[in-house]
Amino acid sequence: MSVLAAIAVLAVLILVHELGHFVAARSQGILVNRFSLGFGPVLLKYQGKQTEYAVRAFPLGGFVGFPDDDPDSDVPPNDPNLLRNRPVLDRAIVISAGVIANLIFAYLVLALQLGIVGIPKELNYQAGVAVQPVNQESVAYQAGIREGDIILAVNGQELPASDKSTPLLTKEIQTHPNQQIELKIQRQDQQQTLKLTPKLGADGKGVVGVALSPNATAVYRRPNSPFEIFGLAATRFQQLFVGTLSGFGQLITNFQQTAGQVSGPVNIVKIGAKLADDNSVNLLSFAAIISINLAIINILPLPALDGGQLAFLLIEGLRGKPIPSRIQEGVMQTGLVLLLGLGIFLIVKETTQLTSQLEWVQKLFQ
Repeated sequence: MSVLAAIAVLAVLILVHELGHFVAARSQGILVNRFSLGFGPVLLKYQGKQTEYAVRAFPLGGFVGFPDDDPDSDVPPNDPNLLRNRPVLDRAIVISAGVIANLIFAYLVLALQLGIVGIPKELNYQAGVAVQPVNQESVAYQAGIREGDIILAVNGQELPASDKSTPLLTKEIQTHPNQQIELKIQRQDQQQTLKLTPKLGADGKGVVGVALSPNATAVYRRPNSPFEIFGLAATRFQQLFVGTLSGFGQLITNFQQTAGQVSGPVNIVKIGAKLADDNSVNLLSFAAIISINLAIINILPLPALDGGQLAFLLIEGLRGKPIPSRIQEGVMQTGLVLLLGLGIFLIVKETTQLTSQLEWVQKLFQ
């Protein structure tokens, strides 16, 4: 059920994105002949006065179709309500509306979570630092650290029940590149000692490929007013948005160190399912984070993405005339092939990693 819940969240985010395009087009009187959630064979469809609405077999996708792209459309090519015949600004609003919808949705989800769960009041710290390896190739994973482990001590130094534990552990890792360190780990009710050697990072500091978080539980209080909820949601939204931008920036400037953290659909669903298992309300945080990521990815000036189409519109606005359609189609098709190739690669890679973790599958091949 948790996996289905995570998939449902992704489907909702895609629906929100496509609804953004759809509403922006229809509100301007632009003709839309198809609205589809998912790809592949049609499961359900309804023919409206102007638009065909459909639900398709594979939910992780969707599209808004315009008569401009339909060779069977009976709309005259010079109809002023065709998207291609509208001014650059009108088209830019339609193309960017999906990104805007995802950002607005993320903010509203954060506000909803604060309204349901409450406002974080304080943290009840326990000894140690919670850790999670970023991938199976990381130093931490290879040394035996697993998701959910608690590091109780590093090099014989206990990590106290306070907010100083995480910086202390981070410092020990970063100041010992290519030097062995000893960790005391707690896994459920058992403790063990592990040794690992941080790699030398590009910045000259030690790295082990692990995400650290305080070993603490939050205490919540009821919000004083709706204004407090919306204000804190705005602050949280800003933090997530800036943090996501920073992550994409590091991917560009430090690709070698961060490429392994890129996740595809399989791993995203896995993360969402785990959050749902821990607490169903966590799906709201998951939805907000993924919605922001979806918005930022789509606005990148890459072919086949919304940002790529906006780049074409910017060039058209500067030139005073559109780029020849054959060039646009060639660039878009090339970009689509590359994106599909990357998606297939990530799906195969992550599916293989998940399969390797299942003992019963391994026994089948022994």
